Amino acid sequence: MNIDMMKIAIGALIIHKVRSLLTILGIVIGVAAVILLVSIGNGLTSIVNEQFEELGTDLIFVMPGKIKFGDAAGREGGPPGTSNNKLTPRTGIEIQKRILSIIATVPVATTFASVSYKGEDRVTPILGTTSNYAIIRKSPTSFGTFFDASADNGAKKVAIMGQTVLDDLSITHDPTGEKIKIAGQTFRIAGVLEAKGSALGNDQDDLIIIPMSTYERTFDVDKVNYIYVKTSDPEHLASTVTAIKDVLLKTHLKAEDFSVVDPKELLNTASTILGSITAALGGIAAISLVVGGIGIANIMLVSVTERTKEIGLRKAVGATYRHILSQFLAEAIFLSLTGGLVGVLIGTGLSLLLRQFVNTDITWWSIGISFGVSLLVGVTSGMGPAIKAARKDPIDALRYE
Repeated sequence: MNIDMMKIAIGALIIHKVRSLLTILGIVIGVAAVILLVSIGNGLTSIVNEQFEELGTDLIFVMPGKIKFGDAAGREGGPPGTSNNKLTPRTGIEIQKRILSIIATVPVATTFASVSYKGEDRVTPILGTTSNYAIIRKSPTSFGTFFDASADNGAKKVAIMGQTVLDDLSITHDPTGEKIKIAGQTFRIAGVLEAKGSALGNDQDDLIIIPMSTYERTFDVDKVNYIYVKTSDPEHLASTVTAIKDVLLKTHLKAEDFSVVDPKELLNTASTILGSITAALGGIAAISLVVGGIGIANIMLVSVTERTKEIGLRKAVGATYRHILSQFLAEAIFLSLTGGLVGVLIGTGLSLLLRQFVNTDITWWSIGISFGVSLLVGVTSGMGPAIKAARKDPIDALRYE
């Protein structure tokens, strides 16, 4: 297939501009959809990986209920904070006391409560924890300071504000030292967390943090939603997980009452799920390419029928089987390549545009595969009609009306 043959093919397609454009449209939509949906799936995977990297490799989670990984992924015993929850702040203390490789344990309890500031009211997530939370979760403050151990030991009514809460309460200045009401009780604002933004649709700045002991008194609860465990030996995380389980079983908890989770297990499970979702999204979008291929095959068959006399005339003046085959195949390939190129541009453009709202990650392999599949679709869709055209008898073709 040479340049002259491609020029002839392009000229034949230009004669029927509208028909050619409509045929290309199916390929454009298919390629653009594959690139866009795969970029969204890759973006979700990137966010999950970033979140786990931020946590580090030396953290273990202790959660209520039994969590399964792999094919049976899920939770038994209800979500954190249900009546099946038997974890308390004391649980973390007991773990740290009995296992030498553990540097710190940080209990975390969450609820929702009304918050009031100078006539502005809203309901916001309240998080109860200890002073080590700021270190483990890498949560620096933009104003003020995070509360220290004395605030937790003394059940002081101090609060660390998230930036979203400040925005919702119309606080545009440094509020450190000012008063705020949480669940009807007066707290002093000790600091404001640096903004982190959203992750997987969750606003990380929409929260207020108070000392664990204060949380227990304010909301009359002694259960926690989960416990962070920081170890000094990340290379032997699995053995630490086993040691924690042994300690919890000795403190009269049953095996189904808790789960001790290595973040790597969570990451592997999340990556597997997101990988499947990304593949499914790409597969669904690829159906459009198949539909586009059917459109090319259909239009090429129509073209062969319409140009039967032309085929007969060309064969009569010396065109061979290969010449006719190449011409019609070139037309199909040109349609698919044009559709693929336009689809790549549109899909990439939409992914970049969507990045303002959700994280998208455009990869060269998704572009390459989409473009390659569009070419393959063109060849396979055009081969049948091209063979049909090349096999026509010149005498019968010239007689065709």
